[in-house]
Amino acid sequence: MGILDALRKLTGAAGGANPQAGGNPLLQHVLNIINDPSTGGIQGLVDKFKAQGLGGIVNSWVGTGQNQPISAQQITQALGSHVQQIAQASGTSASGVAQQLATLLPTVIDKLTPQGQIPAGGALAQGLAMLKNTLGAAAAPPGAPNTTTTPPTRSAP
Repeated sequence: MGILDALRKLTGAAGGANPQAGGNPLLQHVLNIINDPSTGGIQGLVDKFKAQGLGGIVNSWVGTGQNQPISAQQITQALGSHVQQIAQASGTSASGVAQQLATLLPTVIDKLTPQGQIPAGGALAQGLAMLKNTLGAAAAPPGAPNTTTTPPTRSAP
């Protein structure tokens, strides 16, 4: 299964609080974290976990073996400010967001690294752009192809 297929499956399979039509709002927040230039993409996100001593756990998500679980406390340890921002944006408690991320994030990272390696920017950007379009997001990640179509405009006679 390719990255695009995995993301399509993840869009329909991932659970979360307050689901919106066409997608999972928590998944949208995860994609925003990955796309945030200050994060540095998947590699930057992985590095955040490694810097907190969680390299073994996050490496299992990237690798082809079974994903190791992570606790809500460990999520908060690695992604504290992101957890707070998501909680504020969603009206959910930070502990609730961290618990949901502990379930969702291993799956997202696993699906975005199907060969056990972090994909090159082009394939990742294409996959994330497709997923954002599926979720109804307005903006595609930087450098991603524009997959939306705009009807032609007509000039007045």
